[in-house]
Amino acid sequence: MTRTGNVPTFGTLLRDLTADPAAVDEVAWAARANSPEVARLPADEVRRQVVLLLGSGLGALERHEDPAGRDFTEARRLGADRAAQGVSVTGLLRGVQAGRDRAVELVVRHGRAAGIADEVLLEGLLTIGRYAAAVERAVVDGHRAAERDLLRTGAAARVHLLRRLLRDGPAGTLPAELTRFGLRPDGRYHCLVAAPPDPVRAHALHRQLTRHGGLLGTVDDRLAGLLPRLPDAAPADLLTLVAPAQPLERAPAMYALCLAALATAAHRRLRGLRQVTDLAGETALAAQPVLAELLRASLLGALDPADGFHRELAGTALAWLHHGQRLDQTAAALHVHPNTVRYRLRRLRELTGGPPVEEGARCTVPETVHWWWALRSWLDGG
Repeated sequence: MTRTGNVPTFGTLLRDLTADPAAVDEVAWAARANSPEVARLPADEVRRQVVLLLGSGLGALERHEDPAGRDFTEARRLGADRAAQGVSVTGLLRGVQAGRDRAVELVVRHGRAAGIADEVLLEGLLTIGRYAAAVERAVVDGHRAAERDLLRTGAAARVHLLRRLLRDGPAGTLPAELTRFGLRPDGRYHCLVAAPPDPVRAHALHRQLTRHGGLLGTVDDRLAGLLPRLPDAAPADLLTLVAPAQPLERAPAMYALCLAALATAAHRRLRGLRQVTDLAGETALAAQPVLAELLRASLLGALDPADGFHRELAGTALAWLHHGQRLDQTAAALHVHPNTVRYRLRRLRELTGGPPVEEGARCTVPETVHWWWALRSWLDGG
């Protein structure tokens, strides 16, 4: 906002800032930058929180209401939502207060630029400050009330049991504790691990995935669970790994496999619901980086990673292995002529000594694994 012929009122200034996307983004950025927990929330959620704060101040100024008599239901609901999403009251307040401080800076900066006198700015800030404090108290009240509800319904105990089962198994857990949360000591459950979604989506996904029972919660900053049935679906943009149903005694092993497969799938930029067994080979090989390094040096030491032609040769060979060592299928996948594939494979063989490309020749299973592993890790840069 710049100075004009007519000096705006404080209310006009605040209304303009509340409606200004750039100003809202600046306040939201401050909230996210000062609270890691708030930073995990979707940007739209933080913006909604900012608009709530600024809108409350604007309403305070325009209506001259006593904060004690105003309805802060929305602010309490905001606090309750954050509690359900696992955001601590401390983390929430750090974000709220950082956003409030940045909003004050914006009001002063733009107000002075517009020619509003300092005493007018001070009076306006004191007025909206009383409402901002009331909003914060309502947010805290809503958060603490929701926390009490979660404890009363056993949500905290449920997550504690899940973490224990995934890390240590059911040893020492009483059957009554399992049945309290819908698990059978002799049951078989699918372990699930998802890339950490934002807290709002995690809360919604929890309801979706536990429709048929089981436990789901945050473990090691990831969404994890034990489900009696595979989910019908998962968000297409969220990477989710599931293991075959196993007894509870094998939950820690399945959890470890899901974590390893999740890292492999994330490296491949996969999304959606994925079975651990579909990534078995890549997950197992990824666990041996030193052996991969030895294979690269042994089989592909003559190639230069900075040479574009060498990378083209390696990429063609990897595609050839992926397509059953068939020239026609490889050529179709790469959108080139089969003779181009044949030429590249022969040039690679001249440089490295393999793999075989003679008509009818095929790599053995061990050779295929060795070359695939070396080529894949070489192209990935180690």
